[in-house]
Amino acid sequence: MLTYHLDPKSQTPLYEQLYRAVRGDIMSGTLAAGDKLPSKRQFAAHLRVSQITVETAYGQLLAEGYLVSEPRRGYFVQKLAALPVREPTRAAPQAAPVTAPMDAVKFDFRTNIVDTGCFPFSIWARLSRSVLSEYSERLLRAAAPGGARELREQISRYLHDFRGLDVSADRILVGAGSEYLIHLMIELLGRDRVYALENPGYRKLYQIFAVNGAAVRPLPLDESGLRVDALRQSDASAVYLTPSHHFPLGLVMPAGRRTELLHWAAAAPDRYLIEDDYDSEFRYSSRPIPALGELDHAGRVIYVNTFAKSLAPSLRIGYLVLPEALMARYRETFSLYSSTVPSFEQHTLAEFMRSGGFERHISRSRKVYQSRRDALLAALTRELSPIPFEVSGAEAGLHILLQVKNGMDEQTLIARALQTGVRVYGLSGYYTPPVRPPRATLVLGYAGLTETEIAAAVKLLAKAWR
Repeated sequence: MLTYHLDPKSQTPLYEQLYRAVRGDIMSGTLAAGDKLPSKRQFAAHLRVSQITVETAYGQLLAEGYLVSEPRRGYFVQKLAALPVREPTRAAPQAAPVTAPMDAVKFDFRTNIVDTGCFPFSIWARLSRSVLSEYSERLLRAAAPGGARELREQISRYLHDFRGLDVSADRILVGAGSEYLIHLMIELLGRDRVYALENPGYRKLYQIFAVNGAAVRPLPLDESGLRVDALRQSDASAVYLTPSHHFPLGLVMPAGRRTELLHWAAAAPDRYLIEDDYDSEFRYSSRPIPALGELDHAGRVIYVNTFAKSLAPSLRIGYLVLPEALMARYRETFSLYSSTVPSFEQHTLAEFMRSGGFERHISRSRKVYQSRRDALLAALTRELSPIPFEVSGAEAGLHILLQVKNGMDEQTLIARALQTGVRVYGLSGYYTPPVRPPRATLVLGYAGLTETEIAAAVKLLAKAWR
């Protein structure tokens, strides 16, 4: 029987201690592929913890792909590719949009929005006054090219505590949003290399890479995320990924696929995985999935994130975490660049994070968005009951996928919805040929609608699609 020392006095919950212990044994090879784990009841009795503790730990390991559950047989270790070690030192075509006068749209299920009512205005105002008083003249001087030290240290702490990344502030670059950071990353990696992008994927990425003169290869996905066989057959030497919550499909990349990608990156010089940690804060069915960079022991993962979804898009603050080799290249070539984020905003955000305000804000926002997701799922079940439909991608993020099986195609569904004053969006717009999207599938973002508005909007959709 597996035996682990769990400390009930630790600030780390017992389920997380058990999860980390089992995960560590899987990653080290102590638990081999195919090994059967004890039943929840036996394991709980052996460790003298509750069955809920074991069930929660197993649930997280299942979500991350370290375990597989077989009905009436139990839990088994999933096969993982061996992790590598550190080495020595164009725009996607879109379907024509269905348009309507702005005043005809009553409800809009757009995805590029957050609820501004969640923003902590009073706390932000108080911290702003404090920063003005404390830093005064320093705010008028040019910020360090990579960002204020105070903010980079707080980001480093946050990544350690909540994303499983152990990175120093010296490897973090702060910049004005994802578009600027991607531009800087392309400058660092080179315009002459080929970049692989997920297909389907965030369509704006294709435009950003094209504007920067970089060649891209759209690569297909399967149920585990980007297909490594397609990546190996391509001429790409860098790949842009959303492993913790794929947009728009909502897939979570399991541990096995992550290790395969890390192995691909380490198999040749100067290959990189670019991890966009999209919507990582908003996971509802389990704790947040650890970042891909947590498994990177060869310095091949570039981590990208912003505060656009977690705080507000207009804040225009994002950051890169660079491997040491790329950070050295940045210091040598690009340290003459001025910071693109004002010192005032950087110090205010740093204080917000230092005081614990950011963590509390994320917790409150997660509850708000989970309630809206639940309201949307309940409304769909209630109002669309005569119409066959399927929902996917509801476990995390701020949108769901809705496949409607009433005989209408995607464009008809969108047009009929718009006639009732509801704007919805087709999944096909995120695909690049020859990969074909599922039939009659819509992307519904719910962050910008209240629960009352969601109920009213779905009632109109039911009317439009019957």
